Amino acid sequence: MAEPVRRNVRKRWLVGGLRHHVQDFQLQGASAALAILCALSVLTMVLPNFTSTVVGPALSTLQLIFVGVVSLVLYVTFVFVQTICHRDYFLPFTPPVAAGAQEEEDAPHTPPPSNGEAWIALGFLLLSLISVVGLAKLLSPTVEAGVAAAGAPEAVVGVVIAALVLLPEGLAALRAARLNRLQTSLNLALGSALASIGLTIPAVAVVSIVIGQPIALGLAPKEIVMLALTLLVSVITLGTGRSTVLQGVVHLVIFAAFLFLSVVP
Repeated sequence: MAEPVRRNVRKRWLVGGLRHHVQDFQLQGASAALAILCALSVLTMVLPNFTSTVVGPALSTLQLIFVGVVSLVLYVTFVFVQTICHRDYFLPFTPPVAAGAQEEEDAPHTPPPSNGEAWIALGFLLLSLISVVGLAKLLSPTVEAGVAAAGAPEAVVGVVIAALVLLPEGLAALRAARLNRLQTSLNLALGSALASIGLTIPAVAVVSIVIGQPIALGLAPKEIVMLALTLLVSVITLGTGRSTVLQGVVHLVIFAAFLFLSVVP
């Protein structure tokens, strides 16, 4: 589950930077998303290693309920802020008017969808999610066989499946960055990462409690270091309100290190 944090911010900065050199985005929206992402990542994937009620990386039933509720609250709060409370923070960036220039009337924002359109979109979203997850499940035996034949660690299977599940959002974010719509790209990428953690943890917690099967949420020390590095660099690069090819290269190098260490641990 740390994979969404690593892979969704990589290619769009490199591709957008190569084509458009410098791209602007809404700093408030990116900072809000990153704050939620940092909290979710640490609470769900780092903290379980340091609890004492149950020896980590597992959690007790009460702790699992708390983590699941907190994850859902953080994600729902973010969606509320993004779509209702502070929608302006996530709309395409508009450069400020230069000094001495005539200020034009603000262009109206894209109107929110009607209730009918929202329900239709939700239906297609659920259908797409079921299709992607089903495809990943069908391909799992083939991926496992290929990884075993290559002599790679079993963890590589999870990386491949995660990449498959996140492929639609990743391609959409990449295309938006290439078309100089970095704000849309960020919304897709960070939103996908938040949904992958904020919705998966509550679902996994419910299943674990119902079937009585303990789960290990805490990351290994190597993965914790990679997660910390990713979050630190993301805070620095997203704190500028602009993206360049240099930032894209830095993130891609971190992602390459993660992939390499997954194959050669």
